[in-house]
Amino acid sequence: MDSEWNDPNNWKFGVFYYNPKDSRLHVPKRVPAMGWTINFGNRKAFVFLIAIIALIAFLTKFGL
Repeated sequence: MDSEWNDPNNWKFGVFYYNPKDSRLHVPKRVPAMGWTINFGNRKAFVFLIAIIALIAFLTKFGL
């Protein structure tokens, strides 16, 4: 998996990791000290993003 992670063709605009062959949902950023990012090639990533957006919208609307 690390060879695919290191492949610059799997990084869109240099910041978005997109690799459908990689089953991981979270991967280290290109500079691992900066944390983790989402594998946008994984279908679960979109469910995860929608859940985060819904949570933020809920908390914003109800002020929790």
